[in-house]
Amino acid sequence: MGRGGGNAALRRRSRCRARTRTRPSGQRCAARAAVIMSRCAAMDVARHNVGVEVMADLFEVEPRRPLAEALRPKTLAEVIGQTHLLGDGKPLRLAFESGKPHSMILWGPPGVGKTTLARLTAHAFDCEFIAISAVLGGVKDIRESMEQARDTLNRSGRHTILFVDEIHRFNKSQQDALLPFVESGLVTFIGATTENPSFEVNSALLSRAQVYVLKSLSDDELRQLLARAQQIALDGLEFEPLAVDTLIGYADGDARRFLNLLEQAQTAALSARTNRIDADFVASAMTLNARRFDKGGDNFYDQISALHKSVRGSNPDAALYWFCRMLDGGADPKYLSRRIVRMAWEDIGLADPRAMQVANDAAATFERLGSPEGELALGQAVIYLACAAKSNAGYNAFNAAMAFVRQDKSREVPVHLRNAPTKLMKELGYGHEYRYAHDEPNAYAAGETYFPDDMREPRWYQPVPRGLETKIAEKLAWLRELDREAGKPE
Repeated sequence: MGRGGGNAALRRRSRCRARTRTRPSGQRCAARAAVIMSRCAAMDVARHNVGVEVMADLFEVEPRRPLAEALRPKTLAEVIGQTHLLGDGKPLRLAFESGKPHSMILWGPPGVGKTTLARLTAHAFDCEFIAISAVLGGVKDIRESMEQARDTLNRSGRHTILFVDEIHRFNKSQQDALLPFVESGLVTFIGATTENPSFEVNSALLSRAQVYVLKSLSDDELRQLLARAQQIALDGLEFEPLAVDTLIGYADGDARRFLNLLEQAQTAALSARTNRIDADFVASAMTLNARRFDKGGDNFYDQISALHKSVRGSNPDAALYWFCRMLDGGADPKYLSRRIVRMAWEDIGLADPRAMQVANDAAATFERLGSPEGELALGQAVIYLACAAKSNAGYNAFNAAMAFVRQDKSREVPVHLRNAPTKLMKELGYGHEYRYAHDEPNAYAAGETYFPDDMREPRWYQPVPRGLETKIAEKLAWLRELDREAGKPE
């Protein structure tokens, strides 16, 4: 009877509505229809109370909005964060107060308010708002949007703001398609990107837009967001301080992600029939994803840059921090192992040749053990490299020599250095007067020349006074003194 009874109730309700539509108008008919509808509703409630399943009327139930959408700011005063742009006298605040919108690119990590600021701009200047996703859209969508903007202007005189989310996903031709409409003033362009616009946005489009850099929300700003969420949608839900700290840590400065975590906490609390969220509840009842980490974007390269510079700066703790941050964020340990080997050659070099061996051994160990055991070897290599003596002399020498060769002419190999495997070559003098170093005093042919005859000898390699290169510098100085004694010109 369960389903049949519910459907019967719906059919009675439909008949009641039908009678309301078809009866003649008048107060008496309206009153009677109201009575009938009330009786139908009462019957439905009665059936529900005795356990009969009744389908909800889809036209009478408002869908529940996500917390992030419910808390989306409607005015600048409601925006949390970005005080460096929206504070009194700050650039974006002045732009809002100017009375005229201008094209802009909002550059920042996810969940910092790029879309919100674009919508607020349209609202502040009473403009039509058209949004395009560069992930899903293309030139066709751009053209259709321009037609819509032109129709709006002709019909109502209202200007249009065209918002392109993830503008870096548009290729060159797609970005070029925007130019004539931005130049003509038909639309005000606002682009949002998580990537460096210097690399991802065409210079022509970039030159016509002001770039504003948005920052991740601070911990205090996320706490402000929590307080607002509790006022609007999380009333009665209590968060212990340690639980808040945990959620803030996993939000990683992303407001949207933080609100999603709060919503997840609310759902888990309802299921557990509790209104108190503590750290243990967060750990056991919620699914916490890895921190924000874009494996191909700026955040990725910013962190690998921080790791490299911490090693170069001889700070083992900072180097270990960034290394573990990247592991925690999902970076491929094999990629990190290759970067560690590169650091050993680039920033330690011959000041401590053992660093290269340590880095290579760590990479080989990871290949053999995999994760997570092999990650320890990589971590210890990071510590060793950070503590090792530093030298970029070999790195600089290589780059200088390569730059010289690329721009220099092709010079002949001196005859005495040439290979002479045949009788003819020997007759031509190849290898003649070559001095075999092992037959010379100190295994060094003092005064010998190894550069092309028409080339002045450079000094690309300049050892630093650190680590093994101190000894190398002393050795080179002694050999050059032997050259001078042998009459070799400076």
